[in-house]
Amino acid sequence: MDMMRFIKKLKPYNIVKGFRYLKHYGPKEFFVRLSERLEPEEVPYGPWYEKHRVTEQQLKAQKKYSFQYQDKISVVVPAYHTPERFLREMIESLFAQSYENWELCIANASPEDEEMAAVLAEYEKKDSRVKVKALEENLGIAENTNAAFSIATGDFVGLLDHDDLLAADALYEVARLLETDRELDVVYTDEDKVTTDLSEHFQPHLKPDFNLDLLRSNNYICHFFLVRREIVETTGGFRKAYDGAQDYDFIFRCTEQARKIGHVARILYHWRTHKASTADNPASKMYAFEAGRRAIEGNLLRSGVVGAVVSHTSDYGFYHVQYPVQGKPLVSIIIPNKDQKELLKQCVDALKTTCTYQNYEVLIVENNSTEPEIFAYYKELEQDPRFRILIWEQGFNYSAINNFAAGKAKGAYLLFLNNDVKPIAPDFIEQLLSNCQRPEVGITGSKLYYPDDTIQHAGIIIGIGGIAGHAFLGMPGNRTGYLHKASLQMDYSAVTAACMMMKQCVFEELGGFEEKLTVAFNDVDLCLRTGKAGYLVVYNPQARLYHYESKSRGTEDNEEKVRRFQSEIEFMRTRWITLLKEGDPCYNKNLTLSKWNYSLRA
Repeated sequence: MDMMRFIKKLKPYNIVKGFRYLKHYGPKEFFVRLSERLEPEEVPYGPWYEKHRVTEQQLKAQKKYSFQYQDKISVVVPAYHTPERFLREMIESLFAQSYENWELCIANASPEDEEMAAVLAEYEKKDSRVKVKALEENLGIAENTNAAFSIATGDFVGLLDHDDLLAADALYEVARLLETDRELDVVYTDEDKVTTDLSEHFQPHLKPDFNLDLLRSNNYICHFFLVRREIVETTGGFRKAYDGAQDYDFIFRCTEQARKIGHVARILYHWRTHKASTADNPASKMYAFEAGRRAIEGNLLRSGVVGAVVSHTSDYGFYHVQYPVQGKPLVSIIIPNKDQKELLKQCVDALKTTCTYQNYEVLIVENNSTEPEIFAYYKELEQDPRFRILIWEQGFNYSAINNFAAGKAKGAYLLFLNNDVKPIAPDFIEQLLSNCQRPEVGITGSKLYYPDDTIQHAGIIIGIGGIAGHAFLGMPGNRTGYLHKASLQMDYSAVTAACMMMKQCVFEELGGFEEKLTVAFNDVDLCLRTGKAGYLVVYNPQARLYHYESKSRGTEDNEEKVRRFQSEIEFMRTRWITLLKEGDPCYNKNLTLSKWNYSLRA
């Protein structure tokens, strides 16, 4: 559909909204975002939702389930001039629950609304689980919610907006998860949006398990959020100073205190949208996004992070945290190489002339080159004391080569770099280092582009293609992807070693790369072992480079290479079989493993 035909189809409100977005993004970026919005869903969500929603038969079975632990769940609702239909539908969504040990705690902040008071009185009389606290005046969203908290008596407290809905199996699914692990203090679910008349479900938000760096980039947890009541009391509930992002601030403070955080990967919360809402008109509530930025700053300070800068991205409600680089530690850059003088020179020249971080050493591992010009280039490089040429005389084994070089490295940080990459961001080393210096982080990875400016790497998802694959592979680089994830700092299970920084001490602790993995998946395996050891693997989209995709080694184009590749696949399946069966915690089981674009699993 061309642009003029599209504009003619728009309703007047959407035209106004379009011009608002055009002013915000500028013409070039606006049309990129518009093309993303107009792209059809590969798996349409409407039919997918109908297929995956709970059935009446399942609800009957859930009602008969005998719980060993049956936590009482208090659902708190701050209500203010709620239209009668919305109010009734919200309350009825609680009565429809297959799990019955709940209470609904409503703070009514509109005492002058007689119709609303009558509806609430009707439901209070109908069921003792409905509790209403009438406020003398509207105290604002934070204090209204705190008033609802004050009448909650449950083991857990869940947050529900006054015009939204819970799926009928929401509390059952939460209770089942709580039953499996008694140390869970926080639980959240997936969500979607629903039109005002409830006729259409859209924009599913399928979330990863708890992801600290994604939470510092965006309030991805949002709805449905439940927390142990003792933590609510300890934190003091919502804070008025964060109105507009009061739930974001609250979620940070609750997750900071939680022993464990659980996630139910089902669409269990339906967020009703309105044309005037923040979701539909982001620019209308800039104060809310500023409050969100301050909420992230608060979390960083409480976590002992000093000097980090939180900034808005062009997409309101999404943020970037720039961590400070502490001092100027030596970074050991390890580059395996065979021939390919021009590729190597392109990489090295960029390091020398455009990179802003200069306290590094470069260890080039020569492996069976045959072209005379590469050896002449090595001699030229060795004139710079920061460069060392190491000789690996055995056959190609990526893991063994890098382990050998790491043993010779002097830096506290190892930067594994392919010879076929070229930095785009002059500060890419600082971007990687600033994250890698964090005590909880073991590895940091970068965003890589093909020479045609499509994405080559924006994190690795376990299970894609059988073992692992790159997220957003081949997507135009000016696009941000599903919920902007290609452009957000977040934790992944793995990143590519084409440009990957790792603490030297963690590398040694884990024994380096697995040398049985000579070519494929060695970086994935190392990242997974890093995560298993308790460290984060952070993807930073600000560390940007071009990747010319392994030109020096070629493809799996003969029987020996294919056999080797198959053996490495089998090694990974054996070592990581549980993870492959359970699914990547940094992904969502409802998303496809056959493509790279976060589309729905058919």
